[in-house]
Amino acid sequence: MTAGMVLGALLKVQRTSAFLISTGTAICGGSAIAAVGPVAGASDEEMAVSLGTIFVLNSVALLVFPTIGASFHLSQSQFGLWAALAIHDTSSVVGAAAKYGAVALAVGTTVKLARALWIVPLTLATALARHTKAKIQLPWFIALFCLAAVCNTYVAAGSAIYPMIAHAARLGMTVTLFLIGSGISIATLKQVGPRPGDSRLTNTSFSSNITSRIVV
Repeated sequence: MTAGMVLGALLKVQRTSAFLISTGTAICGGSAIAAVGPVAGASDEEMAVSLGTIFVLNSVALLVFPTIGASFHLSQSQFGLWAALAIHDTSSVVGAAAKYGAVALAVGTTVKLARALWIVPLTLATALARHTKAKIQLPWFIALFCLAAVCNTYVAAGSAIYPMIAHAARLGMTVTLFLIGSGISIATLKQVGPRPGDSRLTNTSFSSNITSRIVV
């Protein structure tokens, strides 16, 4: 977070945009931005620019990380840990790790969700610092992940349907990645520009559309 804010100041990026991008890269990509943005009083333009920046980085990582991991002969555990710490959104971590292997997927998903827990204290701290009463969106998907892990470990009665649920979850993740990609156009990337602080993006429909997909 500190490094992101310092770089934002050096590059003369708008302070709120720099804060949101730092939040997304440090914690949990679009989910963190969607949770912190309303509390930080971010405008539609600042939300759209920050989300666009994060999703571009996610798209690049999703494509190049498996190739880099194979080039450096990383084990599946090493790759899963690296992907979980370096890729921003959970969906992109899952996509890259799943391509690398089952063990990488298990390690990457678990570590990434632990990293995403920082959404809660950061959102609360931002609300206190800004003295805002905006509604705080907690990462409920982490609680569901923990519930699924507990059921898979201790509730043997459902072992027959767990593989089917896991398969449905993988299909759902594929659909999610498609929806994220379909929400970003070449025109949007041009509007975001090479430096977020210079953006003149004013299409609020993009912001609301992509934020709704994060919530879903």
